[in-house]
Amino acid sequence: MKNFKLLSMALAFLGVTAATLLVGWFGFDRVASAMLSAGINGFALFCTWQIVVMMILGVAWRIVAPVTNGRPLAIFVWGRMVRDSAASCLPFSPVGGFVIGARWVTLHGISWPIAAISTVVDLTAEFAAEIIFALGGLMILLGRTSDEAVVRPAEIGLGIALVATVAVLRLQRGIAPLFVKLGKRLLGQWFGDAEPDGISAVELAARYGDGTRLALCTAVHVLGWFGKGLGNWIAFRLLGSDLDLMGALAIEGLLHIVMATAVLIPGYAGVQEAGYVGLGALFGVAPEIALGVSLLRRARDIAIGIPVLIIWQLIEVRRLRSVPAS
Repeated sequence: MKNFKLLSMALAFLGVTAATLLVGWFGFDRVASAMLSAGINGFALFCTWQIVVMMILGVAWRIVAPVTNGRPLAIFVWGRMVRDSAASCLPFSPVGGFVIGARWVTLHGISWPIAAISTVVDLTAEFAAEIIFALGGLMILLGRTSDEAVVRPAEIGLGIALVATVAVLRLQRGIAPLFVKLGKRLLGQWFGDAEPDGISAVELAARYGDGTRLALCTAVHVLGWFGKGLGNWIAFRLLGSDLDLMGALAIEGLLHIVMATAVLIPGYAGVQEAGYVGLGALFGVAPEIALGVSLLRRARDIAIGIPVLIIWQLIEVRRLRSVPAS
């Protein structure tokens, strides 16, 4: 685990360095000017829309959570916000965000096996929805260019992603116990102190990883991806780009396929910026605007993520104070 953390930190450093060099290459002043053109009201709109998208994603998580005692939807909406905030604001890879999101729901009476299994199934559905959305992005790209140097690599990458999706769908029950072990390694007692209800993670995976829940969750995640794409379009428009909605949806879908290859890099540092520049160029977006959108996106993640993580920590502190000393 120590080596994993060192690798993650090293990749984060390299990513931040690469992103800084990329911004410097196209001009700090030009990128800053493009980013600041959004204004306070525009930035507030961008953040508000992201919160709406997070609510949709929280609904998707609740669908696959095998909870029969009427737990409020808000638990999973906040859990999703904590998951994304940890992944974007803390020095963890996105995997760490998954674990911390699961930790949040255990604070509200959800046992850790249920938190772990529902997270794994939710991630599986989201990955499947991402592939569907990316296929749509590829179709848009194919309709706008015939350059084999662009189309062929995208087709190969998506073909690999489709195979990976099928593999994850078939192996999700085996992934669940690994997720539980990772949670215990990252958070120790924080992750595993909830009562397991006498049910093993493997048994829960077999019981609740059914096709109906997964299909409905995937459909909601597809809606969430459209919401992300619309947020992407809002950002481009705020920065003065005339990129149309379909182009923004395509960039969002294809960008996440690029970022999926960098799952060990905290915050996808550097990868997100390079992806925006490369994909933006395919749709006629100036590099300074593409970088501005990427930085605006990071500013949005921080503006939402820091308050969410502070609330999480306050609840953790209150919970610790309520536990009598042994």
